[in-house]
Amino acid sequence: MRSASKEPVPLHEEFIYCCGAATHVLKCGPWKDLSKDESKNLPRLLFMIIPGNPGLAGYYRTFIQALYCGLNQQYPVWVVSHAGHCKPPSGMEMIEDTDIKELEDVFGLNGQVEHKLNFLKKNVSKDIKLVLIAHSIGCYITLEMMKRASELQVLRSVLLFPTIERMAQSPQGKLMTPLLCKLRYVLYMPVYLLSFLPEGVKASLVRFALRGMKTCDESSITTSVNLFSVDCI
Repeated sequence: MRSASKEPVPLHEEFIYCCGAATHVLKCGPWKDLSKDESKNLPRLLFMIIPGNPGLAGYYRTFIQALYCGLNQQYPVWVVSHAGHCKPPSGMEMIEDTDIKELEDVFGLNGQVEHKLNFLKKNVSKDIKLVLIAHSIGCYITLEMMKRASELQVLRSVLLFPTIERMAQSPQGKLMTPLLCKLRYVLYMPVYLLSFLPEGVKASLVRFALRGMKTCDESSITTSVNLFSVDCI
């Protein structure tokens, strides 16, 4: 097995629009484009991470690097953020997706499922096999993906801490879901005001909030700072 300490782990970062929503993609490995069917140099297997909630790709940066090294750096490992769960770079231009159907609510649960399917359709060749690794609500999204697109060549699906029950249809869910959906608008103003704080102050607030954790990866702190952006809520 190759040692991660001896060789830098290749990590490519992209911000794209998928289904009209800003999307953050982290790609571990030298392969940046897996959509070219005619390429003989493409790997035949992709490990793809479907995040939990919040679905910021940066939370999985260390995980995909460790997984890539654990696979002897033989296969690409990607993580795709949820639609809109990222802070786009300043100056990023909106690009219309003319070749996919328009979604009524790409930010809802159904929209997030279609968002991942459309990402695969546009960015991964059909003959590439998949190992889907999902976390929390990402497990529900993964199961729905396999139901709706049986043509996907999924070799394995790994569900980590799955959230797959119909929570919104439970008695408690029927009460809390509308309440939480409305309360999110209350957060916009304080988050907007906090977004003007210096980055160092934001990072200090995150470290204070996570002080109870025994170990805290630095990439998690950097990613959590993005939660001070209205774009991410």
